[in-house]
Amino acid sequence: MNTDLLAGKVVLLTGGTEGIGFECAKVYNAAGAKVCIISNSLQSLNQAKNNLHNQGIHYVCTDISVADEVQAAIEETIMVFGKIDIVHNNAGISNPSSTLCETTDDEWNRLFDVNVKGIYHTTKYAIDQLIKNRGVILNTGSLVGEIGQERHAAYTATKGAISALTKSMALDYAASGIRVNAVAPAGVWTPMLRSWSHQQINKHEIEDYLDNIHALGYCPNSDVIADACLFLVSDQARFITGCVLPVTGGAELGYRKILQPNQASV
Repeated sequence: MNTDLLAGKVVLLTGGTEGIGFECAKVYNAAGAKVCIISNSLQSLNQAKNNLHNQGIHYVCTDISVADEVQAAIEETIMVFGKIDIVHNNAGISNPSSTLCETTDDEWNRLFDVNVKGIYHTTKYAIDQLIKNRGVILNTGSLVGEIGQERHAAYTATKGAISALTKSMALDYAASGIRVNAVAPAGVWTPMLRSWSHQQINKHEIEDYLDNIHALGYCPNSDVIADACLFLVSDQARFITGCVLPVTGGAELGYRKILQPNQASV
C-alpha cells in the first residue's frame, strides 16, 4: 500500500467500528490519514480502540440520525484534527429482514433515518469544510439498491436512495471541486450480514448461496471493499464523480450459478 496516498488528509468515517467501516479505518490510517470514527455504540467504539492501537484515530459516540449530535461530532473532529477533507458515510442498519407489509412504521423510519438521513446530516454540517478543502464524499451503498432483494424491501429502498442521492450530490457540489461517489458491494462477510443470514428461512444454506451469487465464486471479507474505498477517496480517482462502483465479484452479471462446467448437459 502507498502509505502517502492520504497523507495530510482528515477522514470523518461513520460506522467505522466493524465490518467494512473498520477495514476502511485501517486502510485510511495506513495511507497517512487522520481518522475520526463515529458510532452510536460506546461498546463498539471501545472494542475498535482496543483492536486498532493506531495513532491518529479519534472516536466519537454519535447517533447519525440526530442532527445536533452529528453537528457536535463534526465540530469535535475539527477541534481535534483542524479540518475535514473526506466524509465517508458508511454507517447503516439492515433490520428487519421482511417484506414491505411486514415492516413496521418504526422499522421503516429507523432505516431511513440512519441509512439516508445520516448522509444528509454529515453533508450539511461538513459542507463548509469540504468546500474549503475541495473534499470528497463517499457513500456505502449496495448492489441490492439496483436489483432488489427478497424479504428486504425497506433496506433495499434505502440503498436505492443512496445511489440516486450520490449522483445528485455529485452534480450539486462539482462546481465546488467536491467529488461524490459510492461503493456498491454484493455480499460481504460483516457482522450485519451474519445477523441477516441468521434471520433467513434457509439459514443453513446461506454460506453456499452467498458464495455462488458471486461470479468469482466466493463471498469476500471487508478488506476488498476497503481497498476500493481507498481508491475512490484518493487523488487516484480525482476525475471520478457521481459513480456508484460495484465491488461485487461479478454478482450483477448473473446472480446465481446454475451449473458448474462439469455438471453441464451433454
